[in-house]
Amino acid sequence: MDSKTGLALAFVFVSALSGVCAQGQTRRALFVFGDSLVDQGNNNYLATTARADSYPYGIDYPTHRATGRFSNGHNIPDIISEQIGSESTLPYLSPQLRGSRLLIGANFASAGIGILNDTGIQFLNIIRISRQLQYFEQYQQRVRQLIGEASTKRLVNQALVLVTLGGNDFVNNYYLVPYSARSRQFQLPQYVRYLISEYKKILERLYRLGARRVLVTGTGPLGCVPAERAQRGRNGGCAQDLQYAASLFNPQLLEMIKEVNSEVGSDVFLAANAQQMHDDFVNSPQQYGKFALNKSLNL
Repeated sequence: MDSKTGLALAFVFVSALSGVCAQGQTRRALFVFGDSLVDQGNNNYLATTARADSYPYGIDYPTHRATGRFSNGHNIPDIISEQIGSESTLPYLSPQLRGSRLLIGANFASAGIGILNDTGIQFLNIIRISRQLQYFEQYQQRVRQLIGEASTKRLVNQALVLVTLGGNDFVNNYYLVPYSARSRQFQLPQYVRYLISEYKKILERLYRLGARRVLVTGTGPLGCVPAERAQRGRNGGCAQDLQYAASLFNPQLLEMIKEVNSEVGSDVFLAANAQQMHDDFVNSPQQYGKFALNKSLNL
């Protein structure tokens, strides 16, 4: 997911929730859950091979140094924080996340994880989504000690929440190796339905933990990731099996989100179609200004 897609996601998120950061109101906290697309450095504190703590990561970051973000610079949570007028959230494992800095929010994301707990097992020590949610509970306990029960509940209810999951369940699980355990257990359509059912449980738990304004991103063009094109594509093209997987996953994610919103009686969860955003940038770059056009043409 490139920086333009990240900016578009931030715009969608902030625009859809435009009423929550109106002038004169206290800035909302931001909570982030997910994988490498939104990890801001948690894996730096873990003994794992899923790390972004060396060159060329961070070459376009203000410090020009790797920060643990799987990016050349800022990533999606940074852009969202900027758009809502806040400083970037800190990784939950950072020792700097204490005192008043807790009130800004926290990033629980960890590169390599997925919807399923067996996704990313080759990376060993990563913060699986079940653990991320446990940390969210722990976070609330810490904040209660600072500002009390009622204020903590209000902070969490009014916060913006970003969730990015799913890509690794294909790239680093189902398609990780030929005849993987999950591919022997499920045909792809059945696997996608299983992922969606498990994802629903995650969102329902987030709701029970107090999240009320949640952006859920779909997967981007999984088969067009450079590594997948090199390993699985033909003649330099995108890997069609992964593209097909994304085409099955994203529409079902949208329908599941509608279902959850209906069950809770409110539009708590907002779906962002990262695949479509990416396709729009690639197919119609002129719609996004001269900079985007020049970049797409390598000018």
